[in-house]
Amino acid sequence: MTTNSSPRTIVDKIWEAHAIVVEDDESLLWVDRHYVHEGSHHAFAQLAHTGAQAARPDLTFGFADHYIPTREASGRDGVRMVDLLKKNTAAHGICNFGAGDERQGIAHVVAPELGLTLPGLVIVCGDSHTSTNGALGSFAFGIGASEVAHVLQTQTIWQSRPLRMLIRIDGVLQDGVTAKDLAVHLVGRLGADFAVGYAIEYAGDAVRSLSIEGRMTLCNMSIEMGSRLGIVGPDDRLFAWLEGRPGVPSGDEFSKAVESWRSLASDPGADFDQVVCLDAREVEPCVTWGVSPEHVVPLSGCAPDPAKMKDELRAAAAREALAYMGLEPGDRMTDLEIDCVFIGSCTNGRIEDLRAAATVLRGRRAKVSGIVSPGSMQVRRQAEAEGLDRVFLEAGLEWVGAGCSLCVGMNGDLLREGERCASTTNRNFRGRQGKGSRTHLVSPAVAAASALTGRLTDPRDPSEGR
Repeated sequence: MTTNSSPRTIVDKIWEAHAIVVEDDESLLWVDRHYVHEGSHHAFAQLAHTGAQAARPDLTFGFADHYIPTREASGRDGVRMVDLLKKNTAAHGICNFGAGDERQGIAHVVAPELGLTLPGLVIVCGDSHTSTNGALGSFAFGIGASEVAHVLQTQTIWQSRPLRMLIRIDGVLQDGVTAKDLAVHLVGRLGADFAVGYAIEYAGDAVRSLSIEGRMTLCNMSIEMGSRLGIVGPDDRLFAWLEGRPGVPSGDEFSKAVESWRSLASDPGADFDQVVCLDAREVEPCVTWGVSPEHVVPLSGCAPDPAKMKDELRAAAAREALAYMGLEPGDRMTDLEIDCVFIGSCTNGRIEDLRAAATVLRGRRAKVSGIVSPGSMQVRRQAEAEGLDRVFLEAGLEWVGAGCSLCVGMNGDLLREGERCASTTNRNFRGRQGKGSRTHLVSPAVAAASALTGRLTDPRDPSEGR
């Protein structure tokens, strides 16, 4: 551990508190939490090959999320992967939130709600969207299969220190504009490679006004700008959200923890390698038109014209994306008919997201099909206690189990070729939701409004009134 008396960012503070060895431009970091899932089987196989055991099984947690079926008739092939995770974690004495466990769900939804994710921790997982946990003031990032094996065996990881970027968002978001709209707006405005090599800290009045769930959505999509991770400094809103959760200290220990967590905030005058300032009032409900999260326009906008792009490489990519998506330059996004909607994922599968969608759908009938998958069994139980499941079912949508579901298409939930989906997920890559599928990233409220009309729809549009 090193000390430094000059002003430091939250990234500096957490990094320096966890650096065990520093060699040239790399540091060996202690890992406080390691989350594994069905896709981690390669790393477990490496341990089995050498006869090694997990160094700290008490700091490692398994989550059945990517492959676990969300419907009885789907994803039978995924059952084998879920069973393999159960076998692998049991062999190492690792707690596993698997099929049938009341705590099962997506890692980046379950870990925060259980209080496993806490401010100041270094957290890794073999999933790029581990950055979601940064909303709780943790240094959380995704790692590769060989790194998963290294962490399992040593509870450490070698990393190059990232550059530090501050994205400050001030002002007030317009009514009806959500954290998802803000996240997609940022990716569209800054670009998919803008933050390569950086750790992003989000700050400003607009960020502080977001719920903790909203901050998770924002940090989740940091990866779509090329960033290693996103993080928000701890504050009173977070402390109130954490108190009483199973893994969080209680009583006097909680008060002591809060005092320590407060000290993590970036110091006044701390130096960042790059600073970006944005006005929240400029953000509108957004939608992607192409096959990259940076292919973004306001929902009120149109598909772009590649002929007007100065960068020929981007113009060529745009032409290919438009052709894949079945769009023409100038097509109005709100004229675009959809085949289905998906509400869920580690980006938008929390109770706040389901409430937003249900508010739009309540008492109405969808014109297209759709799947609603809560991010965890805890979210599912809460939603059912509030009657949200009945809202979705009465609207004609499917209410399914907890998991990644249609976000990544590994568990039997897939779109048919050519189907167009308004999706609350984080990536719209070619074929991600099924071969030949067409994905438009939107907020839960936009997805719900689009389900009602059968085309991309702004839920604030008075012409689409109840």
